[in-house]
Amino acid sequence: MLTYSVATLAGFVLLMWGADRFVVGAASTARNMGLSPLLIGLTLVGMATSGPEIFVSVAASLRGDPALAAGNAIGSNIANIGLVLGMTALVMPISVRSVTLRREMPTLLAVTLILTMTFINLRLGRVEGTLLLITLVLVLYWLVVIGSRSGESDPIALDYASEIPGDVPMRKAIVWLVVGLLTLLAGANLLVWGAQNLAVTFGVSELVIGLTVVAIGTSLPELAVSLVSAFKGEHDMAIGNIIGSNLFNSLAVVGVAGIIHPAVFDRELLTMHLPVMIGMTLALFLMTYNFGGNSRIGRIEGAMLVGAFISYHVWILTR
Repeated sequence: MLTYSVATLAGFVLLMWGADRFVVGAASTARNMGLSPLLIGLTLVGMATSGPEIFVSVAASLRGDPALAAGNAIGSNIANIGLVLGMTALVMPISVRSVTLRREMPTLLAVTLILTMTFINLRLGRVEGTLLLITLVLVLYWLVVIGSRSGESDPIALDYASEIPGDVPMRKAIVWLVVGLLTLLAGANLLVWGAQNLAVTFGVSELVIGLTVVAIGTSLPELAVSLVSAFKGEHDMAIGNIIGSNLFNSLAVVGVAGIIHPAVFDRELLTMHLPVMIGMTLALFLMTYNFGGNSRIGRIEGAMLVGAFISYHVWILTR
């Protein structure tokens, strides 16, 4: 068990470092090619911060364990809102001012419902995976449209402009991109191997391991980015990081898993875990949609989100 635990922990470390280098490489490459910081932030950064989940999904599916991949995606969505947003708001209350985020939120709600409908028959196959990836392409197009409509004075555009490196030479950016990809691949394989064997050792399902241990671990990059963004006063970017990650988790991570290795799931996925994800997403929508013009997620709301996250995990483990 010690070996499996060390392998899992080492996998997390490699995924965190690899994700950071991958974000730097991808964002710097795109900026050197002339893309605006807002478009890079809405598309590439969101995809890059979901790199750990995507690579874990591929590794798990190739090893014949799509349940771990699906659990990782759903659990990460729950962790991003309950743990990442909750902890960030507890440390530093978040003000939401961006019009861009207001346009993104309905998209996240729609994608969450599409993902739920995908599992309505408790089967994830190549047809469902393909539909999710097609939806991903449409969402990417919509994000580009949103980015084009938003002005460069939008608070989140200013946040991305200040954070995305603009002085990284193209050769160095590509090197970091490749190094990040290779590190993500190594970390994902190590993590999946350790997590699978831990599931066998403790006698729990791979789905539960994916929803808990793996999901929390792969959400650590989002937690780091959101906390740093909040401390810098880049509150909209802290929220945008979570929205982008959840979009890619729902579509890319699950879609890839379905195409590589079709699977059938237990009913508890539909009756217990997906409703929690929907509830968390709805809570995020109500807190950030800016019904009155300017919304604020304070420490009380943060404590409620963290409390709900902890209660959910206690519920899983006690069952």
